[in-house]
Amino acid sequence: MVIGTCGLATGCIGMSAAEPERSAKGDSEMLAGSCHCGAVKYEIHGRLLMFAYCHCPDCIKYSGSAFSSVLATESVGFKIVVGEDHLVEYQSSPGKHRFFCGNCGCRIYLRAEHRPGMVFVHAGSLDDNPQIKPQAHFWTSARAPWHDITDSLPQYPEGLPSQGLALKPEAQQTAGGDGEPAPQP
Repeated sequence: MVIGTCGLATGCIGMSAAEPERSAKGDSEMLAGSCHCGAVKYEIHGRLLMFAYCHCPDCIKYSGSAFSSVLATESVGFKIVVGEDHLVEYQSSPGKHRFFCGNCGCRIYLRAEHRPGMVFVHAGSLDDNPQIKPQAHFWTSARAPWHDITDSLPQYPEGLPSQGLALKPEAQQTAGGDGEPAPQP
């Protein structure tokens, strides 16, 4: 199912829109992130569902680069802890809401209405190591013509195939890196 253009936030990662089952996480097992100026800070508690590079036209434009590096996580485990009043919301396409710091412009996360159980975090805004590596490239058919993909990650011309992405066991992580498997997308 593909709704819109971004392979990550538009129905392409092979998960239902229902809330994924949440891992029990303690406060010591979390990831922290922030904007460039530090006015906005967030925490991720729970599973990291996927880490991917998206080459869709929206991500190219919004990132100002050849692709976006995005971590998908559970919305129940994502919270803004400082600076919610500094967040600016931009609806980049119907149902796709991007949030950035109104002070420094740092892109922080995205929510998609058809994926209420998920948040898509811009990996560059993380302060901590997520202990997970990117697993795929999406929308390679729309990649910037001046960019060559030279790694060996799987490439999908549009979004993820309908059967989902089979994550390698070492790639299945929780925010704390405790090794409890993430759900198969």
